[in-house]
Amino acid sequence: MKLNWKALVAASLLATASSAETLRMAVTTSFYNSGLSEILLPAIKADTGLDVELIVVGTGQALRLGEAGDVDAILVHARAAEESFLAQGFGSHRREIMYNDFVFIGPADDPANVTAAKSAVEALQSIAAIQALFVSRGDDSGTNKKELKLWAEAEIAPVGRWYRAVGSGMGATLNVASGMNAYTFSDRASWLNFGNKGDLALLYAGDPALFNQYAYIPVNPDRWPHVRYDLAMQLESWLTGEKAAELINGYTINGEHLFIFNAVP
Repeated sequence: MKLNWKALVAASLLATASSAETLRMAVTTSFYNSGLSEILLPAIKADTGLDVELIVVGTGQALRLGEAGDVDAILVHARAAEESFLAQGFGSHRREIMYNDFVFIGPADDPANVTAAKSAVEALQSIAAIQALFVSRGDDSGTNKKELKLWAEAEIAPVGRWYRAVGSGMGATLNVASGMNAYTFSDRASWLNFGNKGDLALLYAGDPALFNQYAYIPVNPDRWPHVRYDLAMQLESWLTGEKAAELINGYTINGEHLFIFNAVP
């Protein structure tokens, strides 16, 4: 009897695909817009067999999905909100994975003279002083939380026609800012991977207050027994390993690094 090798190979591939296990992970729009997921997910699948399904939302919504047990793990960047999530028992623990920084973006001619700022707070004060157009994400994301914290430190309530909260992810917010030739606040990775820059430029960075840490948190199986904690721990092991470090540190655009791996073994 002649074997149909093509049929056997197809059946084998089908069996492998059907046996693959899926982990649901809520991630920030800034992480997704950076393009890094397109590098990491195929490597995760090749090394572990895991299919990682990304739910792309702001940090606030990612935490709410974790609180409801609707995902197995989250990857976010808002330390205070993460610690509250853990304190309430929604997450099992927190592992730092990588970091980059926040930056101020605005018109290349910089009417508010943000490039001369000595701090992130001073940059916002310069923008508010002339009521230059400023586009905020306004979506309870980690980026939005950081921006609002800086406004509070500047002792400024950003209200008025000059301040536009769009309630959108980072890519959409950058698009609005580009269309309006306005100032905005972004993570560096999203800005570097953004294609519709128009007349915008990176105007200010470097304040230690703009440090932007990303952390991985498995959802607590004691709170939600149905979550795939075993898969979440398998993914954590990969994300904190040598292959992840190589891919994260090696991901650049025009020679600029988008993230720096800093997971502690």
